[in-house]
Amino acid sequence: MDTYAYKGISDGKYVEGNIEALNPDEASHKLKEQKIIITNLIRAAKGKKKEDKTVKKKKGSSLFGKKKAKVEDVLIFSKQFATMVKAGLPILQVLGMLRDQIESPAMKDVIEDIRKSLEGGVTLSKCFEKYPELFDNVYINLIKAGEASGKLDVFLLKIVESLEKKEAIKKKIKGALMYPSIMFTVAITVSAFMLIKVVPVFAKMYDGMGIELPAATATIMGMSDFLRGTGGKLMFLFLVIFFFAFKYLTTKNEKIQYLWHKQVLKLPIFGDMILKSMLARISLIMGNLSAAGVNLLESLEIAKSVSTNVVVLESLENVKKGVFSGDTLTKLFLKDPLFPPTFSQLISVGEQTGQLDEMFGSVAKYYESEFDTVVDNLSSLIEPIMIVFMGLMIGGLMIAMYSPIFNVGALIG
Repeated sequence: MDTYAYKGISDGKYVEGNIEALNPDEASHKLKEQKIIITNLIRAAKGKKKEDKTVKKKKGSSLFGKKKAKVEDVLIFSKQFATMVKAGLPILQVLGMLRDQIESPAMKDVIEDIRKSLEGGVTLSKCFEKYPELFDNVYINLIKAGEASGKLDVFLLKIVESLEKKEAIKKKIKGALMYPSIMFTVAITVSAFMLIKVVPVFAKMYDGMGIELPAATATIMGMSDFLRGTGGKLMFLFLVIFFFAFKYLTTKNEKIQYLWHKQVLKLPIFGDMILKSMLARISLIMGNLSAAGVNLLESLEIAKSVSTNVVVLESLENVKKGVFSGDTLTKLFLKDPLFPPTFSQLISVGEQTGQLDEMFGSVAKYYESEFDTVVDNLSSLIEPIMIVFMGLMIGGLMIAMYSPIFNVGALIG
């Protein structure tokens, strides 16, 4: 029987020692039974005890001046990390393999720094905490739960699930807004081009003909003169100033920011879509943190990271204060108008049965389904609306410009 030297994490603490086993697989199995998360496992020389080594902790590598890692890089890393840890590979070995496999140079640096810190005796969660721009509070807390419970692979899979759903929601929202944005931009660009370049040609032609112009044609020619002259420059300047002023006020002025964020949630179709996506994310995070043993107050604080909307943040803060005062979640969610009655009723079932983490998971699935329905309805509704919009703008412009020619033709006939 051989002796294997190991390093690992047990109850959130860094541990190391020797274990006897026939092969590395048996050694890994024995350590898993002791609820030790293996970070490194090597065969020790027979008859010799493993020498103690003091390794200095190294500071996180600075990524200033380098290209930052993307969300997609973090998701790929998390998937591969979870799969390899679940397979029973030592974490240091996994990190070394991922460092060599990942294509992103910035992510390679992050992984290598995490590996070196872990090798130096820093707990895994502390290693990840050094990069808050890549790994948020939810990520860190689930890793802490995995360290404490000895079920790191389980919680890493929860992290992957959370990241995938977050990215899926983002992509669906972007996809739903992409088509109308492109169509609207094309319609405005084509209309502006016609007013500035095409309409003046018609204006010269009609001046030479000396005919009376219809009201619609005269109006469009007036708009063309306005855009090509000082009025167009002033309007462009006004739009630029308005954009930056609006952005500044909705970022720096608390009252205006609150009113704007409140109005966003009341927008037809889009407001409902945004709210459902946020409720799905809040429920998923609360469910995962509750299953990880994170207390309710801390879970609510972490759940606030799901949104930058100050109305949502205020509602979650009010719920947190109410929980601290001793009120039930059901009562607090029901009292806040932001949360639909369905949300409160489902949470009530979870509180009554004592299975709040499972109910939060069910609520997340329910609102993900609702969100998908809203996005599908929006996609099917928006296409005909945008076609009509483009037809009215560009078609109306063309008809107005050609109508004098039709009138002249009728007179000649």
